[in-house]
Amino acid sequence: MHNASNATPEQESTSQKSIEQLNYAQKHKPSSEFDTREEYLEHELQIMAPKRWRPNLPFKDYRFEIEDTIPAMAATIGKIVMVGAIAATFAGPLGLDDGFILENVRYELLIVSIFIVLFSGFLLPTANLAGTHGPLIPLIPIVVAAGGHPMAFGLLIGAFGLILAISKGGSRLANLTSKGVCGGLLLYLGFVGTISQVKKLLSWGDDIGMSHIPFIVIISTIILYALLEHWRKRWLAVPLSCLLGGSLAFAMGAPFEFMTSPGLPNLNPMYWWGEDTGWMLGMPTIENFVVVLPFAILAVAMWSPDFLGHQVFQKISYPERTEKVQMNIDDTMTTASIRQVFGSLLGGSNFTSSWGTYLIPAAIAKRPIPAGALLTALFCVIAAIWGYPMDLAIWQPVLCVALIVGVFIPLLEAGMEMTREGKTTQSAAIVVFASALVNPAFGWSITMLLDNLGLIGCKERSSELSKMNRWIIPGIMFVVLTTVMAAVGMLPGIPALISSFRQ
Repeated sequence: MHNASNATPEQESTSQKSIEQLNYAQKHKPSSEFDTREEYLEHELQIMAPKRWRPNLPFKDYRFEIEDTIPAMAATIGKIVMVGAIAATFAGPLGLDDGFILENVRYELLIVSIFIVLFSGFLLPTANLAGTHGPLIPLIPIVVAAGGHPMAFGLLIGAFGLILAISKGGSRLANLTSKGVCGGLLLYLGFVGTISQVKKLLSWGDDIGMSHIPFIVIISTIILYALLEHWRKRWLAVPLSCLLGGSLAFAMGAPFEFMTSPGLPNLNPMYWWGEDTGWMLGMPTIENFVVVLPFAILAVAMWSPDFLGHQVFQKISYPERTEKVQMNIDDTMTTASIRQVFGSLLGGSNFTSSWGTYLIPAAIAKRPIPAGALLTALFCVIAAIWGYPMDLAIWQPVLCVALIVGVFIPLLEAGMEMTREGKTTQSAAIVVFASALVNPAFGWSITMLLDNLGLIGCKERSSELSKMNRWIIPGIMFVVLTTVMAAVGMLPGIPALISSFRQ
């Protein structure tokens, strides 16, 4: 007699096919059937089968877990801060008051929640949420000084983003980026971000005359993060660190009060684009579009390294056989572009990119995109209407530690992981070097070109690339980025080639 263990390869193949034909609900098992919580979460990632441009429904195609609240909370904090920074950067040169900033941030939280539900939670569950393009913030005063219009800027970003997404340019550039280049990019972003937040917290302590508080908060956060790593509970780092940092600071006498009362922003786009209301700019002219054209090209060109870093971090954090649920760069560019167009038309101040403060904590928690996305939308609506959570999210002891443990330290860890093996250290070092000279987009483009040419990094990998992938595409990308940066005055020591951008 033959028992089941002696099944033929044909029988095993048939059995495997029958399992694959089961849907998510049929493959799902309760967590009690697994030895550890981590095994259950990894199994959930492996059995999901997201559908593109078709309905993906909660409980039928994915489930909610307690871990989904962590990236949702981190994402909401990040959104409030980043949109507030963009609105404030515009408000200064345009002479708009703090009331404009607060109301526009509330407006943006409501706008983004609609697109989160529609795309990441329903139609494209492998598209990361459309977040905020942080690297653009230093350029906004130059745009305003040159006569740029936020609606024109946003519409061009959306148009160029759609072109890149439809042509699948984003995923192609990601495939041409080696582990060394990507690892170096993550290291740079993680290190610079960590240093920046530590400095902000220390500066806040000096401003309130209690410089000892930031030191105690940071030391306590380091110890907490190490303990969570030891206990394999790193996904709890954001809420516990925020709770610890805020509680310690408040207990030691740091000033804090709730100032933003409940309410709704003006939901009429004509109010926001009126000549005497909202932005007080009226509708854009052809000249406004011409002025922001180079900045829009630059903004979309800078998407690729940003999106790539988030996708790679997710791949490192997820187990094997989870390709179906990993972030799709082209789909993310599509949703970010569509959200940008509608957000700009409605009167929002946001400029989109991949939402790092969501995806990185979600990857650490080993959760797919859609469930946490819906919770993020809910949290954004609550924060916008209730108002008080906005005050807490921008309080430095909460904000800084959330970004450090939820985004920047994980980026550092991922960068180190990617540069441990193979001939990756040369490329990683050059990325950091070049990024420090100009910015991460410049560092990524020049190092990708040098790496693919075989001048640094793995020579065998370079020899296997076609002429198109070895130097034509990377060369075009480097030339376009460098030319646009030179035109608007982003290259150190070189005046802007376009006179209207010279300050």
